[in-house]
Amino acid sequence: QVQLVESGGGVVQAGGSLRLSCAASERSFTPLAMAWFRQAPGKEIESVAAISWMGSNTYFADSVKGRFTISRDNDKKMVVLQMNSAKPEDAAIYYCATSRTTSNASGSSRAYDYWGQGSQVTVSS
Repeated sequence: QVQLVESGGGVVQAGGSLRLSCAASERSFTPLAMAWFRQAPGKEIESVAAISWMGSNTYFADSVKGRFTISRDNDKKMVVLQMNSAKPEDAAIYYCATSRTTSNASGSSRAYDYWGQGSQVTVSS
């Protein structure tokens, strides 16, 4: 059973930075595309960023372009979301996801098969 274990959530001041990490636990599993989604209270889940299998392509939601970066370490089966210049509207539960079939950086939740448990991000003003 593939599990994605997230870490790094917490409280960040507006304008500050926070780093979210997510690693796949199953040794025999090769995560292809990896991504981050988020869901704020009362809102639908939305894509944040995605990265292709080899890291050569990325996708960012317009709301985070220029502020967030995404990277991965395939040896560690890990994806990292670096959040900079945090805004109050970035507050949400963040979920990492990975696909066993899609290698491209997709912003669609339907492309992903496995999801992390969610990490709360709070932005204080």
